[in-house]
Amino acid sequence: RSAPRAVMSYDSKRYALVNRWDPRHLVTVERLLGPKPGERVLEVGCGRGHLTKRLRDKRVEAVGIDANPQAAEHAVTDGVITMDAADLDFETGSFDKIVSVHAIEHIPPIETAFGEMARVLKPGGTALYIYPAEPIKGIWAIPTAVILHNNPFKATEVHCNWLWPSRVRALGEPVGFTELHHEFNLLASPQFVSLFQLDTAA
Repeated sequence: RSAPRAVMSYDSKRYALVNRWDPRHLVTVERLLGPKPGERVLEVGCGRGHLTKRLRDKRVEAVGIDANPQAAEHAVTDGVITMDAADLDFETGSFDKIVSVHAIEHIPPIETAFGEMARVLKPGGTALYIYPAEPIKGIWAIPTAVILHNNPFKATEVHCNWLWPSRVRALGEPVGFTELHHEFNLLASPQFVSLFQLDTAA
């Protein structure tokens, strides 16, 4: 498998270390995804693995992937791997559940990434996506653009996908995802949440 091939480089120790973890995301994950001990869960865009760690602490067999090699280098838990979300190095049907928190907006080949996530998910499995509710594309990515490139005008390259529930649903349906739920909520910044189930015939 090739190294991560995103157009925007995320190879940054500073970004890995300052990227914030909001424990309220775990509450959302437990409420909607309901990971159980012994289930295999893939976290896409895990950063240093804060959520992955909480899941592993609950005896969930969680694996986290991130495009930033510095995230794995400075991970807070085992099971954090450098990997491209559009080229997942896992067998088909490897996971019971998938979670991705503020990551899918960063993935340039997002249709390919959704296809890969559907491929590694077991039929009938569920996938939870949490992503920014941006009134203007890239507005919440300005701090990241400064951290990564010292250039706030690269924010629309950092958040290369402008997403909302119907757009995410349109990405999921061609690969076999059926939307079970979506919502809007406020944490540190406005965000959307979408929950899908992979068709059993997938």
